[in-house]
Amino acid sequence: MLINDNQKYYKILLYLANIPLQMLFSEQNFRRGEFCGSIEVICGSMFSGKTEELIRRLKRAQIAKLNVEIFKPRTDTRYDETAVVSHDLNSIQSTPVESSSAILLLGANTQVVGIDEAQFFDADLPQVCNKLAQKGIRVIIAGLDMDFLGNPFGPMPALLAIAEHVTKVNAVCMQCGSPALYSYRTVANESKILLGEKDSYEPRCRVCYHTMG
Repeated sequence: MLINDNQKYYKILLYLANIPLQMLFSEQNFRRGEFCGSIEVICGSMFSGKTEELIRRLKRAQIAKLNVEIFKPRTDTRYDETAVVSHDLNSIQSTPVESSSAILLLGANTQVVGIDEAQFFDADLPQVCNKLAQKGIRVIIAGLDMDFLGNPFGPMPALLAIAEHVTKVNAVCMQCGSPALYSYRTVANESKILLGEKDSYEPRCRVCYHTMG
C-alpha cells in the first residue's frame, strides 16, 4: 500500500512539473461558474517591471472576457490622472480611489480586480483584498516591497503574507548591472513618500545600495 501511495505521489509531482510556470498566474485557472478567489502580489524595486506585469495579466483577463476592475491611489498622477501606466508607457484604464475601502464598491459581476501602487494605500488594504478573494474574486496587486530606506513599505508585508502567489521582480542596478532590489533615492529629501521617476530614484543591488553614496 505504501508503494502505491508513493507512486501516486510521484505521478502528481511529475504532472505539476510539466505545467508551464505562466499557467500559475493565468486566467486559465479560473473556470466560469467555478470562479475561485485568490490574491497575487507582484513586488520589487522601482523600475523592475511590476506595473508592466500587472498590466499584462489584466489585459489577458480582458481578452478572456472576464469582468475586470482596476484601481490605483488618487495621489499617483505621475503619468496620468486615471490610467495605470508603466515606465515603458504601457497603460490600462483605472479608477483612482482615496482609500482601500472604496475598492469594495464593485459591480456585482466583477471577476478580477487589479491594484497598482499598493504601498501607498492605507493599512486596511489587506483586509479589503481578503474580502474580495473570499467573494470569489481574483485580486492582482503590484507595489514596492521596500521604501527608499530599505524598510518594508506600507501594507505590502501583510499582502505578501496572505497571498497565494507572490512574484518578486528585479530591476537592473544602475551602478554595476547586477539584479537590483533596492530603490535608491538620488535627491535630498527624507520624506517617506516622494513621487518621482528617474530624476529622483535609481535601482541598486544590495552591495551598491549599502556601500555607495
